[in-house]
Amino acid sequence: MRRVVLAYSGGLDTSIAVRWLIENRDAEVIAVAVDVGQEADATSDSWEAIRQRALAAGAVEAIVVDARQEMAEEFCFAAVRANARYEGKYPLVSALSRPVIVRHLVRAARDHGAHAVAHGCTGKGNDQVRFEVATRALAPDLDVIAPARVWGLTREQSVEYAAKWEIPITVTKEKVYSIDENLWGKSIECGVLEDPWADPPEDIFTMTRITAGSPVEVVVGFEQGVPVSLDQERLAGHDLVVALGRLAGSTGFGRLNMVENRRVGIKSREIYEAPGALALLMAHADLEDLTLERDLQHEKTRLEPRWAELVYDGMWYSPLKQALDAFMTESQRHVTGEVKLRFSPPGLGAVVGRRSPVALYDRSLATYDTGDTFHHEDAEGFVRLWGLGIATWAARQGEGRSES
Repeated sequence: MRRVVLAYSGGLDTSIAVRWLIENRDAEVIAVAVDVGQEADATSDSWEAIRQRALAAGAVEAIVVDARQEMAEEFCFAAVRANARYEGKYPLVSALSRPVIVRHLVRAARDHGAHAVAHGCTGKGNDQVRFEVATRALAPDLDVIAPARVWGLTREQSVEYAAKWEIPITVTKEKVYSIDENLWGKSIECGVLEDPWADPPEDIFTMTRITAGSPVEVVVGFEQGVPVSLDQERLAGHDLVVALGRLAGSTGFGRLNMVENRRVGIKSREIYEAPGALALLMAHADLEDLTLERDLQHEKTRLEPRWAELVYDGMWYSPLKQALDAFMTESQRHVTGEVKLRFSPPGLGAVVGRRSPVALYDRSLATYDTGDTFHHEDAEGFVRLWGLGIATWAARQGEGRSES
């Protein structure tokens, strides 16, 4: 039998994919569950329970990889440095975790002599692109199998398939939300959410339920564009994102309700919770206002949407994305300082202060009070030269020129 390494989440699609690969591809399945900071599943099962579920479905081996810190430091914080939001809104929740997972799929395939990797993505989504392009970038010799693109099962039929093979799943026909969660946030799809006019039910939210009765403040510290502390307490990357997410989320901050342009060409209604991600992106962008030179900041702002688009489109391991990474990293040499955030129910968040030892803000130049060191007399010549081209054009070609 040929071996296949399956990206295993413990959810419905990947659980029945184990059995489908056995029955339809005559494969030995090695399930790899990668912990990228998500809850084990919607019922908070332990990772050991997830592993046992894969074995119950028929996997010959089930592996759990703890990649939380890797996810935070190599992937999420790269997105922070790039102020990455696809289409100006979405903070790349699922897109950031896929190249992490693929890295470990390929590693497991090498370790176990597998000929292929497999995933549980459908033909409509973005994740199929991310899994397969990343796999081909890291291991072009491996085949990629996508059972959900072949079997043609509805979600209800998938539940029945799991029941037939006695696979212990937690999804039911009555509650058919598709949830993907990791350190950077949570996406929620299917059911009533497919109607872009419908209000999302409150019970789908777990990271942004309001428990705080009054505003809360926190100071986020950065070193060279990387978040390193909360209220001057240094934390590991994973712990920092989780702690900030809980604080911001307790006020309802961090929800997104949007229509998104998928890579495959369709529009989809998406619900996201990402309190930690959105808080860090807000703080980091504000600190750049204080510390980046004008032309550098303007050029970086121009390149940020392209970086986000590449990651969204599954091009994490592409040459262009790696080249842009070099620019983003260089731009962060002086993005060091602290940003004070305030979150208020219901769901409001704002920057209320910022400071840096290398700030380019000079109060003696900016003030209109005593102590002003700006040379106002220099401005006349500057403005005259700045407008010289326009003045010449207006005199020779503009509508107000003399006809004589």
